[in-house]
Amino acid sequence: MGFQHRDDAERCLAEMRERFARFGLELHSEKTRLIEFGRFATENRARRGEGKPETFAFLGFTHICGKRRSDGRFTVHRQSLAKRLRAKVQKVCEWLMAHRHDPVPAMGRWLRSVVQGYFNYHAVPGNWPALETFRQEAGRAWLRALRHRSQKGRTLSWIRMRRLQSTWLPKPRILHPYPNVRFHARHPR
Repeated sequence: MGFQHRDDAERCLAEMRERFARFGLELHSEKTRLIEFGRFATENRARRGEGKPETFAFLGFTHICGKRRSDGRFTVHRQSLAKRLRAKVQKVCEWLMAHRHDPVPAMGRWLRSVVQGYFNYHAVPGNWPALETFRQEAGRAWLRALRHRSQKGRTLSWIRMRRLQSTWLPKPRILHPYPNVRFHARHPR
């Protein structure tokens, strides 16, 4: 929700706390705060001599006030949380090392489903670098696992690994439109 005045935002927060309390719920004090965010946040903070607007983490993304390249108008940039990306890569590494003696096609099918699943959630406009990073790190983890199969593991070259990656790992692409496109209601004529 966007509020023009801090009083409105504080009143909304108080009402939300009351409503949650009626159901025996409460807002987490460390995770709930009011921040200046939105279309006018950058100009307002610059006028007061403050820095850039704060960012916030929500649903696996860091939300950042930004501007579109095309016309300089306000937009919200969403980037995958780096901490979650690293955690997911770590889980992939652990699985691959535990299953390093499985046949390469079986590993490839599993890894394809994991990478595609990551893309299905995180493939929002502007998040392409995180998608490419996840694909690269998954490929590196797969190479390490294959090289640890035996003492002759160093014979697996990057040339062969790139062929495996191009065969099994999907390439990153943006799957979700901008929110203004996705939620645009079209009236029947």
